Amino acid sequence: MPSLRSRRSIRKREEKTLPAALSIGAAQNWDGNDGPWSSFPVQIGVQPQTVRVLPGTSATSVFTVSPAACPDYYPENCPQQRGNTFDVSKSNTWTPNSIYNVGIEQNLGLDTDGTAGYDSVTIGWPGAVQAKADHNVVFNLESPNFWVGMFGLNPRPTNFTTAASITEFNNGQVSFMQSLVNNRTIPSLSWGYTAGNQYRLNGNNLGSLTLGGYDASRFNAAQTLSLPFNSDISRDLLLNLRSISTDSSASSLLPDGNIQIFLDSSVSQLWLPQSACDAFAQAFNLTYDESASFYLVNQTLRERLQAVNPNVTFTLAADDTATSRAIEIVFPYAAFDLTLEFPNIMDPNSSAYFPLKIANNATQYTLGRTFFQEAYVFADYDRQNFTVAPCDWNASRIAQQEIKSIIRANETSSGDGGSSSNTGAIAGGVVGGVVAIVAIAGLILFFMRRKKKAENQRIAELDAKSAAGGTAGSTPEDKSCASDAEARPIISGPMGGELEGQEIHQLDSPHKIDPNKIGYSEMENPHEFYSPVKGVPAEMRGQTPIYEMAGSDVGELPAPRVNMTESK
Repeated sequence: MPSLRSRRSIRKREEKTLPAALSIGAAQNWDGNDGPWSSFPVQIGVQPQTVRVLPGTSATSVFTVSPAACPDYYPENCPQQRGNTFDVSKSNTWTPNSIYNVGIEQNLGLDTDGTAGYDSVTIGWPGAVQAKADHNVVFNLESPNFWVGMFGLNPRPTNFTTAASITEFNNGQVSFMQSLVNNRTIPSLSWGYTAGNQYRLNGNNLGSLTLGGYDASRFNAAQTLSLPFNSDISRDLLLNLRSISTDSSASSLLPDGNIQIFLDSSVSQLWLPQSACDAFAQAFNLTYDESASFYLVNQTLRERLQAVNPNVTFTLAADDTATSRAIEIVFPYAAFDLTLEFPNIMDPNSSAYFPLKIANNATQYTLGRTFFQEAYVFADYDRQNFTVAPCDWNASRIAQQEIKSIIRANETSSGDGGSSSNTGAIAGGVVGGVVAIVAIAGLILFFMRRKKKAENQRIAELDAKSAAGGTAGSTPEDKSCASDAEARPIISGPMGGELEGQEIHQLDSPHKIDPNKIGYSEMENPHEFYSPVKGVPAEMRGQTPIYEMAGSDVGELPAPRVNMTESK
């Protein structure tokens, strides 16, 4: 019969081998009319149309740009500027739905309608596919609010809220991220992202996107800030902005004190209170252009700021208490030296600008894609927490990559698949996860000890019966069965199956012992395994009772008789 070690080995081989996290290759392009920004290739449809998109941490679906979004009066290179367009009429697998609001950035006044439908979505260039899922929600947009398409990283389902589709609303349409977990392409609902920039690593610091984990080469683990999601799911990546300062001025750039602020790469700018915007304007001699609603920077001012190259430091914390952990992320002026283009500005069609927007209220406080140039953020939607850290600019380390998989809380893995390494918690630690592991280990140890105690008690009772001269277990065959039973550990709940697996409905064959040989049955009552209370060793059943005789002699009993010579 297999030993306990061999049984564990078999169980380990039967464990599911989970997929490793995916490091998504950037497109080698810089797109957008308010950046530029490092984009990623996505193919839409079975006969694919390839577009370039930007990762959106608050978006839940894929946004593409419709050909109608580039009318004749737009610049001739509009499709290229917008990352190429997706023509639904040329996709044989496009399933139309209707026109709906895309469901993000309403608080910023950027709410946008789009033609919703379903199609296959593939990440990567043709011939270099990294991930694919069929029948995904795609919004095809005409609005300039989102100049480049978007790849939604938030795994929440999309609900189409019309009265005619209440069932669809209740069920929700699975997000692309959820589809990748369901088809076992990535190990968990998690991602890691930094936007990249053109001023680090010799101007070739492309964006870094990891699905199902994060790239540990992009940050220093000792400088992380980890915190739980906000209860408002539309602003889940919320943290405390404790202060903003610059080495070019002694004045605070957040003069009214700390604020709660949302991290969101779906928009480009920093949305700060009026007082903070005024402080920035004073520190850097910025002028607000009312017609464009942006802080434009003329060439003279730009050259002066580039020469001075002031640093701006953001201090971030989990909350506004003085004792909470805080980290600093330092931005060079180059992070704010961006370009605004048509249709954000018409005359001229291009201008340098400072990516700052005036927030009208607290719901608009947002650190957009500009922030992600110097920050690395990764989020775990299974454990409901996220981590932010300043980027590490060690070129050799970045070139090697250190992709770490985040495993779902209810799964284990027997392998990590290549260069990825599995971890059940993100950097900074997940206290809840540790508590859960300790609790589970304690329960397993408790039940194992209780089962062992019950087994020892059963063996002692059997030995006592044997010493008293009872017939049960007195033959070599009986002793062999008893020996097998003692060698076989009782299967407990935690040991008998995977945590997420099926119930064990019966013991395997070596446990199906003839009840007449030992004195108890395998399962005396429905739904109960053997225990010291139910099914203790009993005197042999039969129609003729066994009488205890005086002394050591056993007298003959009336027929039917028990044949005691069977063991010879």
